[in-house]
Amino acid sequence: MAMATSVTTREGGMKRIVILGGGTGGTLVANRLRRAYRPEAAEIIVVDRDGDHVYQPGLLFVPFGRADVRRITRPRWAQLRSGISYCQARINHVDVENDRVYLGNGTVLGYDVLIVATGARLQPEETDGLTGPGWQKDVFTFYTPEGAEALRRALDRFTGGRLVVGLVDMPIKCPVAPLEFCFLADDFFRRRGIRDRVHLSYVTPLDGAFTKPVASHQLGGLLADKGIELVTEFSTGTVQASGGAGAEGRLVSYDEREVPFDLAVIVPLHGGAGYVGRSPGLGDELDFVPVDPHTLQAKVKPNVFALGDATDVPASKAGSVAHFEGEVLVGNVRRYLTGEPLAAAFDGHTNCFIEIGGGRALLIDFNYDTEPLTGHYPGPFGLPLLRPSRLNHLGKLAFQPLYWHGLLPGRDIPGIGPAMPVRGKSRP
Repeated sequence: MAMATSVTTREGGMKRIVILGGGTGGTLVANRLRRAYRPEAAEIIVVDRDGDHVYQPGLLFVPFGRADVRRITRPRWAQLRSGISYCQARINHVDVENDRVYLGNGTVLGYDVLIVATGARLQPEETDGLTGPGWQKDVFTFYTPEGAEALRRALDRFTGGRLVVGLVDMPIKCPVAPLEFCFLADDFFRRRGIRDRVHLSYVTPLDGAFTKPVASHQLGGLLADKGIELVTEFSTGTVQASGGAGAEGRLVSYDEREVPFDLAVIVPLHGGAGYVGRSPGLGDELDFVPVDPHTLQAKVKPNVFALGDATDVPASKAGSVAHFEGEVLVGNVRRYLTGEPLAAAFDGHTNCFIEIGGGRALLIDFNYDTEPLTGHYPGPFGLPLLRPSRLNHLGKLAFQPLYWHGLLPGRDIPGIGPAMPVRGKSRP
C-alpha cells in the first residue's frame, strides 16, 4: 500500500488530513477520522518510515521469555481502515508556513490539517559511553525489539552479580516500565532460585521512585519490600562498560557518584522525531511539539495538531494518554474544519497497569490536577486502584487483544472516556 508518486493537490472541496506516524496515536486517530468522514469528504494519509506496528507494552515481557517480538508485531497498513492511504517513507521536514510535508522519497504532501503522532525517539548516543564497547554485551535497553531480544539472551546467561536498572532522564515512554522491569526481574530470579545472588538497583534522576508523590511512596515501599535498592537524584553522565576479565561496569553521575554493575538495563534519553527539529517552528528544544494541553492544537499554526508521545503536554508518555487524547483531538479537527471553537476537553487523563511480579499488578489513574487515588476504576465495581491484585495483572494481559481489536480501530470502549472518572474513587 506504499505510495510511490508525488501527491500535491486535492480534488474539488475534499479536505486532506495528513497524519505523521502510524503508531498507537496515529493509527487510532486515522481510524476515528475515517469513521467520521466519508471518503469523498476527506482524504486521510498516514506516513511512517517502516511497516512494523509493535505492541510496545509487550516489550517489557520479552526479556523474561513471556512474550515474543514476532507475536507483538503486525503490519502497520493492516491496522488501518479501508479508505486510508498508507505511505511508507522517511519524513524529511514539514514546511508549516506553506502546509506541506516533504518525504525522503521525493513526495510532497500538501495538507489542510496536519497531525503529528511520530512519538518519542531513543537517543542512546547522547549519553557518553552508552553505545560503546559494552552495548548489547553488558549494557542493554528493552525499549526496542532488538534490545529486548538481546537482553533476554543476557538474562538467560546471568547467574549472579549486580543488575542495575537506570533511567537517564525524563521524559520517557511509559514511565512505569523501568520499575516494572525491576519487579519482574526480582520475580524472575526468585523463580530461578538465584535471587540471593543478585543485587538489584533502580537508579533514577527523580527524588523518588515515580513522578507522582502518592504513587512514588507506594512504589518505593514495594522496592524496599523486595530488597531492590533505590538510588535517587542520580543524573547519569557516563556509562562505563566492564571491559571483561571480571571487572565491573559503572554508571557515573554528573556529580561523580558511581553505581557499579555487572549487567545494566538502561532507559536512554528520549527526544521527539528528528524531522521535527528540521521543521522551523514545529518543535521545542527536545523536538517535541508544543500544543495546547487541553485542545491538542499545536502552537505553531491552527491547522496543526499533535498527540501521544510527540507532544510536550505534562502527562505521561503512555499509550493510555494517546487513547484518551485521540477522541478529543478528532473532535477538535472536525471543529476546526467547520470553523467552530475547539473544545478544551483533555484533562491529562492517564492510567497505567504496573506489574509487580508474582502474578499481581497495581493500577493507577490520574490527570493533570489529581494524584492517583484509591478506590476502583472505571467505577465503584471496577478494578482496584493503588492496590496489588491478581485482577489487575489479568487486566494488563487482557489489554493486548483490546489494543488490537478495540483501541487501534478507534472504537469507543463502554464506560471509558477521555475524562478522568471520579466515581468509585476515594478522596483524601
